[in-house]
Amino acid sequence: MRQPIVGKPPEYAVGDDEVPWILGTHLSEQCGPLARVSEGSQVLLVEAHDFARRMPYHHHKLTLVFAAMRRFRDRLRAAGYDVTYIQADTFGEAFATFFEDNPESTLVTMRSPSYNSERRLRDLVAEAGGTLRVVENELFASTRRAFDEWANDGGQFRHEQFYRWMRRESGVLMSDSDPAGGEWNYDGENRDVPPEDWEAPSVPTHEHGAVIEEVSAWVREEFDTWGNDELRSFPWPVTRDQARDHLDHFLTERLPAFGPYQDAMRADDWAMAHGLVSGAINLGLLHPVEVIEEVEQTYEERADVPISSAEGFIRQLLGWREFMRHVYRHAMPELATANQLAADRDLPDLYWTGETGMNCLSETVDDVHERGYSHHIQRLMVLANFATLWGVEPSELNEWFHATYIDAYHWVTTPNVIEMGQFGHGVFATKPYVSSANYIDRMSDYCTDCAYDQDANTGADACPFNALYWQFLDRNEDRLRSNHRMGLMYSHVDDKRESGEMDAVRDRVADLRDRATDGDL
Repeated sequence: MRQPIVGKPPEYAVGDDEVPWILGTHLSEQCGPLARVSEGSQVLLVEAHDFARRMPYHHHKLTLVFAAMRRFRDRLRAAGYDVTYIQADTFGEAFATFFEDNPESTLVTMRSPSYNSERRLRDLVAEAGGTLRVVENELFASTRRAFDEWANDGGQFRHEQFYRWMRRESGVLMSDSDPAGGEWNYDGENRDVPPEDWEAPSVPTHEHGAVIEEVSAWVREEFDTWGNDELRSFPWPVTRDQARDHLDHFLTERLPAFGPYQDAMRADDWAMAHGLVSGAINLGLLHPVEVIEEVEQTYEERADVPISSAEGFIRQLLGWREFMRHVYRHAMPELATANQLAADRDLPDLYWTGETGMNCLSETVDDVHERGYSHHIQRLMVLANFATLWGVEPSELNEWFHATYIDAYHWVTTPNVIEMGQFGHGVFATKPYVSSANYIDRMSDYCTDCAYDQDANTGADACPFNALYWQFLDRNEDRLRSNHRMGLMYSHVDDKRESGEMDAVRDRVADLRDRATDGDL
């Protein structure tokens, strides 16, 4: 059984009158109620469709979720489980059907990480005349209680402190009481740009079979989706075996180069050396602890895997993913609508169309359109960066990420987009993560073929990121000048005001907004 490695895992049994209900993001036999019943037991899966009509989700996202559920159903049946698989518009309709046929049964399920989901599901089950028992979610590396005790013991919502605590508590990448290699993180070694002749490792592919073809065609007909709807560019695992192959391929072929180039961006390389396992982990096909353990083991056994690659990847799972989950719990519901910079502009159409002269944005939106994916620096320093500089209302950008990424769920996107991406709340971010074109030029090859001049602040050919960056600091001065991490930038703002350049910056931003209205940005 797989369980959290920080905190005391839950201990419970599933009674004879209880039926494990497996959510579509809990597709695991390794933990939860399903791991505590014998083969042959009754199991419930509910494929509810109304959620897929709430927004224009990426075609590949819906295909992934529904295909993974159906393949999981088939695997359980082949293993001898008595699977009740209900397809309905709503969960309420599905529960009514289930309890009509099973009036004496109690459903038992792991808690969903999404805010308020437990109450909503309990209410729906009660309305159907049934009973629901909710148990702890074991598809994480830490327990809720462990984090809460750490936070109440003086811990702040600061990722680095949390991450070091997780390392100490779990023993992952530790040598006695010291971090492996002597350092807690190797960020300084993970900001290289690959040479032009570097060839990225191959991307794993899978033989998906008839189920995914049927699901893809059904999604195309049934729902109003966004993004590429062809399976030729669908690289995502939909079964446990495929997810394991995906992970093994990463460990064998991609992990050595992951660390040095994890922040780099290339126009012709959507995957670089990234793990590409976030979708499988967020569906439950891979347990984060097994991934962490195997990355650590690979580092210990292979000389070609640098500590910077192993630590950098483990930090994303043991640190950041866990941190996002817990911060979301503590900051909701305020986090979902937080907007401390009072940003009120609509999301530009280019996020949906990709039609812009800014090569970095065009290429990144095209990547998302093609596969429902781009890596973390594209998300933070291209997509969220531009939206923050533009002044997009945070919840609108959050909705876009939620709809368009195959690994996006509300508990994932909300702290990442609204807080980390747009500095919307202040629960853990200590400054806005914004930049001019300089960062993008340094970490990518996007600027080489761009219609805009990455070195110019003003003028018809100047990169929009530059004027928007300085105008962002200008308009948010009351909120940001006192931030000790922004002092140097505001000294430059003062210089631009004294020289008169800030007036030209403001004029350039006004022109950019007019061009965006005309669809000519």
